[in-house]
Amino acid sequence: MSISSRRIVLLACGSFNPTTVMHLRLFELARDHLRLEKNCHVARGIISPTSDAYEKKGLAAGHHRVAMARLAAATSGWDSLVVDQWEVDQPKWTETAKVMRHFQTELDKDSQLKLKLLCGGDLLESFAVPNLWSEEDIEEIVGRFGIVVITRAGSNPTDFIAKSPQLTRLKENIEIVANLIPNDISATSVRESISKGLSIKYLTPDPVIDYIKQHNLYKSQ
Repeated sequence: MSISSRRIVLLACGSFNPTTVMHLRLFELARDHLRLEKNCHVARGIISPTSDAYEKKGLAAGHHRVAMARLAAATSGWDSLVVDQWEVDQPKWTETAKVMRHFQTELDKDSQLKLKLLCGGDLLESFAVPNLWSEEDIEEIVGRFGIVVITRAGSNPTDFIAKSPQLTRLKENIEIVANLIPNDISATSVRESISKGLSIKYLTPDPVIDYIKQHNLYKSQ
């Protein structure tokens, strides 16, 4: 069954520490590309924050990250953009391939739904980092599910794919989406701004800013 004959579910994995406007923008860019270039419908978007067991420096507690992601999603205008806490509730860090298997099992009740990983160009290029991803996981993520890659400043997904025999073989399952309005907003820059006492207005939705202030998050980065 071709991609154009199926409804797409976009899955974004990550820390979401906190969710920024760029996280939301990824879904918009992907939906437009798939609609205009592939004539297919994005039926749902899923935000899946990673477990606290990821132990990343400055990682806010999972319940805070889920709450902020839900506040952000509520501003998106997507009734079908949801925040799922299955991954964050896991007692240990879960590989992306396993997370995708979990959601595919949930979606298997509807054969018309096709799960794809939504990510930035930096995640795609991380496939080349030694010992970070197994070839088997890359094969499953790209070959079985497929990925939608949003270009970011300094990344060139097309060249990166061309240099990888594995990704070249699987390139039909990789959708590259040009970000015509560059946006370098990152959760790291948001946290750094908070720690320096700087404004984060327009970097993350206002309800998220209010939540961060209410719970005194990211003050001691």
